[in-house]
Amino acid sequence: MSPENSLSVQPVVLCGGSGTRLWPLSRAGFPKQFLCLTDKDSLFQLTVHRAMSLEAPGVTVAPPIVVCNEEHRFLVIEQLREIGIEPQASILEPVGRNTAPALTMAALAATDEGEDPILVVMAADQVISDQAAFAHAMHAAIREAEKGLIAILGIKPDHANTGYGYIKASPRKPGPATSEVLQVAEFVEKPDANTALRYLESGNYYWNAGIFVLKASRWLEAIELFRPDIAQSVRLAWSKRENDTAAMIPFLRPDKEEFLNVASQSIDYAVMEHCPGAGWPISMVPLTAGWSDLGTWDSVWQALPKDATGNVHRGDVLTIDSRNTLVQTTGRLVGLVGVSDLVVIETADAVLVADRARSQDVKDIVALLTANKREEHNLHRKVHRPWGWYDCIDDGHRFKVKRIQVKPKASLSLQMHHHRAEHWIVVSGTAEITCGSNKRLLSENQSTYIPLGEIHRLANPGEIPLEIIEVQSGSYLGEDDIVRYGDSYGRASTNP
Repeated sequence: MSPENSLSVQPVVLCGGSGTRLWPLSRAGFPKQFLCLTDKDSLFQLTVHRAMSLEAPGVTVAPPIVVCNEEHRFLVIEQLREIGIEPQASILEPVGRNTAPALTMAALAATDEGEDPILVVMAADQVISDQAAFAHAMHAAIREAEKGLIAILGIKPDHANTGYGYIKASPRKPGPATSEVLQVAEFVEKPDANTALRYLESGNYYWNAGIFVLKASRWLEAIELFRPDIAQSVRLAWSKRENDTAAMIPFLRPDKEEFLNVASQSIDYAVMEHCPGAGWPISMVPLTAGWSDLGTWDSVWQALPKDATGNVHRGDVLTIDSRNTLVQTTGRLVGLVGVSDLVVIETADAVLVADRARSQDVKDIVALLTANKREEHNLHRKVHRPWGWYDCIDDGHRFKVKRIQVKPKASLSLQMHHHRAEHWIVVSGTAEITCGSNKRLLSENQSTYIPLGEIHRLANPGEIPLEIIEVQSGSYLGEDDIVRYGDSYGRASTNP
């Protein structure tokens, strides 16, 4: 196939989800798709690599369209920058409305200039160990989509899992049966244990991998047919979108007021489950490539290499007579004696200890944190920002101490606080300090004071990271006590 006749593939990476069952590593402000759980790259970065590797003779792959939460936009851009990928588009959801509206926006973006590419739709939080097998299955799905069909990937189950949706598949009719492409007969939601076992034994059921391949026009036609309310609401919000180019970063923002009216629905519920009964055939390509959605700590344990006694230990861990455990530490030493089938996850501000078989129930801890208005469900102690990061290393009555790192040539917003004063001590690098009408440079071991109510800014004019210690004092030290007068990243006045 000549280059001008090659199939045009547009990856769509859906970056929503909070990953509550992987708490305390996964938080609402830094969910699991941005974590490095199995590799040096994050799950999101691995997904993008996987999509871009589908380029082959006769198949041209465009940079990805990424759909993510407004709150995670700088995580997405920074992680794409780290792997040298500039997205085709970054679509920001003002509120979460599940995957059907997200895919509808991506399809509208893909067809914006009259083109109709084949969309390869993937969640950003999956792991696939065999890239060659994945590419082979995806190319089969792409060929199905080129015919105007909807194609999905199904995973042959190796145990009776109650946490996945299932697909009942059969040989295609008319036409010969092939091992490469089957036809979806029915979608089945998460079954109970006995039903899952029956599905496993029948051999006709597959796990739904949540990977869809279809032309952009085909999705738009399907969502119009099966959920016209979602299609119309999304189109209205999309028609009023804004192109935000703050700090040279292109973000597409659907209208928030209109998007609030969009119904929340998954791709499966909105479209896929209706197709078989409505005469819309769906092709299913079996995938045997070491797939996992890493939805629980047990699935993380399953995906990682183990020692001779079944343990997976990452970080500073000592163990005696323990078996089949997963331990991950971020700083402190963890010791295990005479235990089995446990999950122990240590972070700077929280420790999880759980029976590995009850990994699904970790989400209930997050629900308790949320109900009790505990910040541990939302952010880590170390918080990433577009300009760098800060780590709250101590706090008490009327004071807070932060370690702050600012990237080279980056700066915080020009801002003011109503309730706190700040002391800054330079640990390394060079700081450009704006305080009122004065601007000066500080170097290592020098310090300054920012009075309550004074307009100020911290910037790094140098070529190496700037690190400072900030000591806050005052009657209120919350992150929402920020009034912005200027910001390089287009953030609202009360967003840190």
